[in-house]
Order: sequence, then C-alpha cells, then structure tokens
Amino acid sequence: MIGNDIVDLVLARKESNWQRKGFLNKIFSCKEQLLIESASSPEIMVWNLWTRKEAAYKIYNRQTGKRGFFPLRLECNYINDCSGSVSCDGFEYYTQTQIFNDFIYTIAVTKKQYFNKILKLNFQSKITKVHGLPFIFDEVDLIYKPASITHHGCFWEGITLFNF
Repeated sequence: MIGNDIVDLVLARKESNWQRKGFLNKIFSCKEQLLIESASSPEIMVWNLWTRKEAAYKIYNRQTGKRGFFPLRLECNYINDCSGSVSCDGFEYYTQTQIFNDFIYTIAVTKKQYFNKILKLNFQSKITKVHGLPFIFDEVDLIYKPASITHHGCFWEGITLFNF
C-alpha cells in the first residue's frame, strides 16, 4: 500500500504558526522535537516530519479503518532528510521525502520494494472514492487499485502502484 502528502511551504508560512506554545508537543514526540530543535532549518524539519506522518497515516487508515487525529502515535524514525520510516501501533511504513524550495513531498509504502512500483497520476486520471478512500481503475488488469492523493496550496500529487 501507499500514501503521500505534500506541504506548500509558501502557504504553510502564511497559515501556520508552528512556533506557537504547545504546537510541537501536540504533534511531535520528544525525539522528533529534538530533531526539529537541532535542525539547520527547524521549519523545514517540522514539515518534513509532518508529511511523513500524514503519508503513513493514509496507509494506516486504509489498513485498519481507524480515523482520527493522533499524530503522537505516528513516530518518525529519521534516517536523513530524504528517508526513514514511521511506526504506528505495530505497523511500520517506509518513507521517501523530497524537499524543494516551494514544497515538501513524501511517499510512504508498506514494503520498500514498492518504491520501484509507483505510478504518478495526473489530473485526468479517473479517481473513484469508495468509503472516502481513493481508487483508480486499471484498464489493463480490469481492477480497482488503491491510490493516494494529496494537495496543499498550489500543489497536487496522485500515485498508485503497478505490478504489485
């Protein structure tokens, strides 16, 4: 399975005050807060970790059917700015993050080999939602495949897996 998340950094700077009292304590573990505090750009680290948690949450929600706001249960295991994993309730999700000037984008997968099977979708892709979850119809295999969609500000990304 896959999940993804994107943060428009320009919009995040306008709309979010991540430095306000209590914000980091509600979203990030002590270990994650140390990463933020020691980062050369704490703001970028906040959104890097946030996108990882959100991308992993999308898989967790699809696997378990559990919805809610529980970012502290999603623990980032940080390797470097571009890779790591997120664990939640005994599940582990592997992440790859890309950092650009205007946005941060993360993809999460349940198996590392799925990183080689990601197919990017476009706006013309026929995405269907079933119980609020996105799927795309594979016209070759004639089945619906799980998809993940994210958007924030000026940015949109959709992905699915092929040959998995």
